[in-house]
Order: sequence, then structure tokens, then C-alpha cells
Amino acid sequence: MKIGQATIKDIARELNLSASTISRALKDYPGISEETKKKVKEVAEKMNYRPNAIALSLRKSRSFTIGVIIPEVVHFFFSTVISGIEEVAFSRGYNVILTQTNEKIEREKSSINTMLSNQIDGFMVSFSKETEDFEHFSKLIEQGYPIVFFDRVPDIPHAINVMVDDYQGAYDATSHLISQGYQKIVHLSGPKNLKISHERARGYTDALKNHGIPVRPEYIVESAVGTPDEGKEITKKLLSSLPDLPDAFFGNNDMAAVGAMLACKEHGLRVPEDVGIVGFSNWQFCSMIDPSLSSVFQPGFAMGAKATEVLLDIIEKKIDVDDFNSPIVLETELMVRNSSKRIFK
Repeated sequence: MKIGQATIKDIARELNLSASTISRALKDYPGISEETKKKVKEVAEKMNYRPNAIALSLRKSRSFTIGVIIPEVVHFFFSTVISGIEEVAFSRGYNVILTQTNEKIEREKSSINTMLSNQIDGFMVSFSKETEDFEHFSKLIEQGYPIVFFDRVPDIPHAINVMVDDYQGAYDATSHLISQGYQKIVHLSGPKNLKISHERARGYTDALKNHGIPVRPEYIVESAVGTPDEGKEITKKLLSSLPDLPDAFFGNNDMAAVGAMLACKEHGLRVPEDVGIVGFSNWQFCSMIDPSLSSVFQPGFAMGAKATEVLLDIIEKKIDVDDFNSPIVLETELMVRNSSKRIFK
């Protein structure tokens, strides 16, 4: 793939202006009309201009630095992914620049521009919950920048994706609840724009169908933020409004599951005797709360390590991006604890 990146002189020729005028317009200097600034910035974007960046195709050496963009550093799962990334990167002589978007698309785009200006060798990305248009990623791929997506992966041409088997993890979690005698299982689903949410919802519904249990639309409720407070509020509303009360909750993540547990306790329900609860991700606190929370383990460290190996192999031209026709999928494991092991009298 050819990597094209313009210079100030290229923009000057395109607009028939001096290079100094282009430079001042890009830096919003006074004395340059707003109309000129607008034209310059539009052409700069169109021509893939990046300040202080050298086109990768013209580099004689690498920076030995990769950029990692994640939604949240405090998220336990992403912290384990980062550990895997750094382990492999450092072992192969690379540094890591890490940024978090706090689930904001504008911060995501800003992080990309910052990293390009710092001449990184490649990107690793798990995109924000706000990201629904992947044009900024498609441009990077079209321009030949090495990029690997992990966990939250986009459905765009030529994307290299590393993910866990979200479908199977959700299927196993729901099947486990059914095996414990639970029949009316609510799914606190994730954000609708994330593929992982769709896969976990699909695993949940298929498990119900394959065990002869009807899928009830009112039992599938989006928990887009995925916090304990949100999970608790959603569960409280369900327990006070559904005519046929649920006897189990499967959370798209552990935080939503904890919120469901808190609401059930406040409602006077015993866990797991009256209601069973399973989460997804297997955060550290799962084994510390009472009762301990059953959860689907995601191999975060292995995901980070594998994604980094792939990215570095592309950067070092050991493999070609065209070799990837399907995503790399890692297995999950259901960790059964007290919140879903029903106690029969």
C-alpha cells in the first residue's frame, strides 16, 4: 500500500499561495482571512497533511514507538490488555504511547493526530462508545498505516481485529443459569453500536432458544453506560414494573451485574436462592463481594500480547496486512461462583 502525505509546499501549489501563508493559516495566525484559513485546512485534510510528520514511505528508520488508544485506563479489563501490550512491545524493543478517550470520539480523533505528529510506527485501538462512523480509521488503513483493533472492533474493509469469543461467552453464561434452574433471565445488554454487545446478546438469545425458553423482548434492556448505578436503576424498574418477575440477570459487564445484585437485595430477594446473577469480564472484585460474582473471563493479557505481536510483525514486514481475512478470536471461560450456584432446599 502506498502511504501518501502532503507537505506545506504541496498545499501551497494546490492553492497558488505562498508556503508562509499556508503555514500561518494552519496555525491560525492573525492577518489571515477566515476564508483563506478554511480553504487551507480543507485542502490540508484532503491531502493528508500532518504537521511535523514524515511520510512513512520515506522513512529510513523506525521510531520504535507504537500508539495505543483505549476507552478507559481504570477499566480492569483494559489494564490487563495494557500489561500484555507492554510485555511484548518492550521485549521487542518498542516503546508505548498510551492515551484514553474517556469514551469520547473527539478525544479519539485528537489522539490519532497527536500520535501521527509524533511519528509512531503503528496504532492499536479499542474505540469509544461514541464512535459510530469509522472514517478516521478507514483513512489510516487506506494510507497504509499499520493498525490493529482489539476488543471493540469495527466492521470496515481491511481491518485487522483481535477479539474474544463474545458469543460463546454469553452462550455459556446463559446456559449455566438455565442449568441451575433459572428460566426468566434478563440480559442487561451493552451499547447498541458495539459489535461485542450484539455478539453477547446473540449468545444469550441462542442459549434460550436452544433450551426451549422463549426470548422475551422486555427482558433485554440496554445498559449503555455499564455502571453499578445504572444497572441498579434498571433492575429496580424491572422488578417494580414487570408482571412476571425475572429470576436471573446476565450482565453485559460485571459492573451492570453488580448493580443488578444490589437492586435485588434491596428488593428483598436472596442471591442465588431467589435470583441468579452472572457478569462478563471477570474483574478482580468478582471474588471479593458477597456473594461472589460468577463471570465470563476475558483473556485480556493474551489479547494485548497477541494484538501487539501482529502489529509489530506488520511494522517489521514479517507478515502482510492482506494475509488477514478473518479476525483473531480468543476463547473465554465461565468462572462459576456463588451468585449463580443455586441452593436447593
